[in-house]
Amino acid sequence: MEKSKICLILLTISLFASSTYAKNKLSAVTATADLADFVRNIGGDKVEVVSLSVGNQDLHAVEPRPSMVMKVKKAGLLVRVGMDIDLWMQGVIEASRNKNVMRDAKGYLDASLNIHKLEVPEGKIDASMGDIHIYGNPHYLYGPENAAPILKAIKSKLSELSPENKEYFQENCNEYSGRLGNKINEWKAKMEPFKGMKIVTYHNSWPYFAKMFDLKVAGCIEPKPGIPPSPAHINDLVEKMRSENVKTIIIEPYYNVSVAESIAKKAGAKVVVLPPSVGGVKGVDTYIDLFDYNVNKLVESLR
Repeated sequence: MEKSKICLILLTISLFASSTYAKNKLSAVTATADLADFVRNIGGDKVEVVSLSVGNQDLHAVEPRPSMVMKVKKAGLLVRVGMDIDLWMQGVIEASRNKNVMRDAKGYLDASLNIHKLEVPEGKIDASMGDIHIYGNPHYLYGPENAAPILKAIKSKLSELSPENKEYFQENCNEYSGRLGNKINEWKAKMEPFKGMKIVTYHNSWPYFAKMFDLKVAGCIEPKPGIPPSPAHINDLVEKMRSENVKTIIIEPYYNVSVAESIAKKAGAKVVVLPPSVGGVKGVDTYIDLFDYNVNKLVESLR
């Protein structure tokens, strides 16, 4: 047989094998790149995962697109943040008509279910309270200690969907959980000298982070969630920062940095722009990268 024909046959076999291998992978879709990183670490080469949002987006305000619907239509697993922060995702799910990932279906996972939720509102809730979340503060991914129940839930869901790979998922979950646990200890050691220090944030999105590292949130630039600050509120906040010796303002990249810098200048403080999610800045490609970056940037500011 001619050498060229042999090469063509081998190439055809290789392409067929690759196609078959790809088809055998479980397709997963997540609301955020953080959750995608969790699925990727546990699912390994048995799963293909894509995030519907990117790391420098405000998760409250993601705009649904037809391309998202197509991704969800093909998914065997869908993982969302929940607690109403990714409400935009509901319309995408319904438009996909994929029964496997509808709410309560086998391939649907709300990652917030086993999280110890902070700031769950009590009593009457109305529009005067701003963009308040009735299930509590939904920014739990800002606190990496919250990853443990999420990883366990993802492992269980993958094992249910692909039972022949149950041991593989368990091994990956154990390995990644151990690695993340070691990093959490490292981050806490770096933040130890700053326990009890006060910070100001733009949006009320850092309580889980603050709780984990024993920081105190002295106030927010937004007087209420989603409400722009008035001049009177800014003046009050500056006075509070001066009187309580608050030297750091934390802000995500999609909020008004110029307002934060103006307040910092008046109060004698620094502004630290921290990405909220994986991919939020160049080089932050994993959840561990995210907190390596954020902790190091914050330590630099607090010194």
